Amino acid sequence: MFVCAVALLCLVSVSHSAPLSCEDLLRPLDQLNPHHLKGRWALVAGSLSDPAYLERFKRRNSTSIDFSSFSNATSSVSYTPSVDAGGKCHYHTHNVSVEGSVFTFDVREQVNLTVTFLRTSCPDCLVMRYDNESKKVERLLLFSRRRELEQKEMEEVNAQMECLSMPPPAIMDPNKELCPEQSVSDSAAAQT
Repeated sequence: MFVCAVALLCLVSVSHSAPLSCEDLLRPLDQLNPHHLKGRWALVAGSLSDPAYLERFKRRNSTSIDFSSFSNATSSVSYTPSVDAGGKCHYHTHNVSVEGSVFTFDVREQVNLTVTFLRTSCPDCLVMRYDNESKKVERLLLFSRRRELEQKEMEEVNAQMECLSMPPPAIMDPNKELCPEQSVSDSAAAQT
């Protein structure tokens, strides 16, 4: 009886340590709560399918995104990436609609990308998959409320990138300052 219990315990521990399949790693969130998005998220790592863009991406000092201006009636969200490239911060606010685990840019924006939020075991992370209109993956970005993640959390996103045949990710330097948050008046001025 004792031998059977030990064998069963070993099987259970092996099954918990088995790597996830690509199907599981690339599964979209069932339902994204737009209010969970609210606030600032720092880019921790990312990969792009285009090697030239990936090289330019690696030269960024820092990147963050801010979700705000929620509308309960339409699931509309304001999405503002801020990028520090060469010591200068660049901001651009987009209006997006959230449906399920996907957000799409406002039609007037003419951004032909669909962003899908993938499942992750990291409780304070967002894994965002950007597909072009041909459904080809253009980038996979990992954002978090923290600037550095645990090794296990990084291994998971690396496995997601491998499943998508993406190049190894660029890891952001957590010691580089994020761009200052844009005030509402700054955001309105940037859009005019």
